[in-house]
Amino acid sequence: MGPILTIRNLTKRYGEVTALNGVSLSVHHGEFVSVIGRSGAGKSTLLRCINRMVDASSGEILLNDVNVCTLTRAQLRKLRSRVGMIFQHYNLVQRLTVLENVLHGRLGYKRTLPGMVGHYTHAEKLLAVRTIAMLGLVDQMYKRCDELSGGQKQRVGIARALVQEPHLILCDEPIASLDPSSAKVIMDHLRMVCDDLGITILVNLHQIDVALKYSDRILGVKEGRVVYDGSAQNLARDTIYEIFGSEAGELIND
Repeated sequence: MGPILTIRNLTKRYGEVTALNGVSLSVHHGEFVSVIGRSGAGKSTLLRCINRMVDASSGEILLNDVNVCTLTRAQLRKLRSRVGMIFQHYNLVQRLTVLENVLHGRLGYKRTLPGMVGHYTHAEKLLAVRTIAMLGLVDQMYKRCDELSGGQKQRVGIARALVQEPHLILCDEPIASLDPSSAKVIMDHLRMVCDDLGITILVNLHQIDVALKYSDRILGVKEGRVVYDGSAQNLARDTIYEIFGSEAGELIND
């Protein structure tokens, strides 16, 4: 089986600023890959180009051999239905319940009208309930999301992504807003999703120790370029200093 994701010479410019500069890489089915780097290195832009929340300036992005960059709006909507996205600030509808937010993960499979009126099948509701239970949120299922803690909200985000039945989940700094205990819960769940469900995980992280603990593979990004692509075990201290510069000393746990 070939890679689930192949990126070739990807470049993204915002005016005079080059956020990504000739990035090439591949990600295989069932891998847990962390992207590390300083703020502004291009990590978020990379993820948002993959599902075309941001359009690339040049290059190719192949998801299951489909070139994301050339898709029509309808084709892109279909592709996005199988690519989950988890955000730093949760991106939930705060006034809706946990169950309602999780069911929103099914909207990509629906025509416009059923989606607008919130019509879900019995099978979709069962899938949502099972997923909520798997994430340990049964007691919160009918609570509004604005009543939840940050860690609980992020678990809702994971559940919403999972009910899409995705091949790939993109996670953009999913623990940046969380305390260490909540962050561990989220990372444990993401690792479980990868190991037990076989879903490929691509996650942006600023925390080196977390990346080293959970990842099969690490991509180090600096100034829009990939400067490290290898295992967690082989990530040397001097490479960490190359990626993070003066911040490295604060981020490395001796």
